[in-house]
Amino acid sequence: MSPFDTECRACPRLHGLLCDIRERHPDYHAAPVPPFGDRNPRLLIIGLAPGMHGANRTGRPFTGDHAGILLYRTLFELGLASQPESISAHDGLRLHGVRITNAVKCLPPQNKPTVDEIRTCNRHLARELHELNRKTALLALGRIAHDAVLRALGLRLRDFPFAHAAKHTLPEGRILVDSYHCSRYNTQTGRLTPESFRRAMKLALEAGGLTQPPDKRPA
Repeated sequence: MSPFDTECRACPRLHGLLCDIRERHPDYHAAPVPPFGDRNPRLLIIGLAPGMHGANRTGRPFTGDHAGILLYRTLFELGLASQPESISAHDGLRLHGVRITNAVKCLPPQNKPTVDEIRTCNRHLARELHELNRKTALLALGRIAHDAVLRALGLRLRDFPFAHAAKHTLPEGRILVDSYHCSRYNTQTGRLTPESFRRAMKLALEAGGLTQPPDKRPA
């Protein structure tokens, strides 16, 4: 994979926010958050953006906040993670056959990136997808991640409507599976349950050929 640009300053609003956070929380990562996991994955999971006290603090996607609870527990139960919790970037967690990234690499205010920020950051996701094996399945957590994948691949959004547990066959044989985001709001309201999330995850794993426990390759 290409080196990750932790010095990106393309979005003035996001850069300003991160500078302010570094002053108030000097121990926070407060920079673009790189992908995490297997370098040659058979499943790429795409989230929305780092959370203030989660990935923005720890420097690892879905680590240290509520959104990662269901995600990493499910991966562990399916034999794709070495432990059920992701607490810090130094907790020894390893993923097997799976890689996790975000549509927007920097923390947005109120967890709401603007359309321009999503589009500006899309070049990073496009590069990630370009470097993947075409047989690598994609799991989009939420509509923004779903749309970001389609834009990164130059596809029309209307041709592949978002729906939980929907499976889309994209050009060149890529498979995109949708899931509601595993945010606190979705899990606490019951919009996303462990069972419904596991169902979407299994669809994506089957698409990526991970129906059997993968080799334990280091992340």
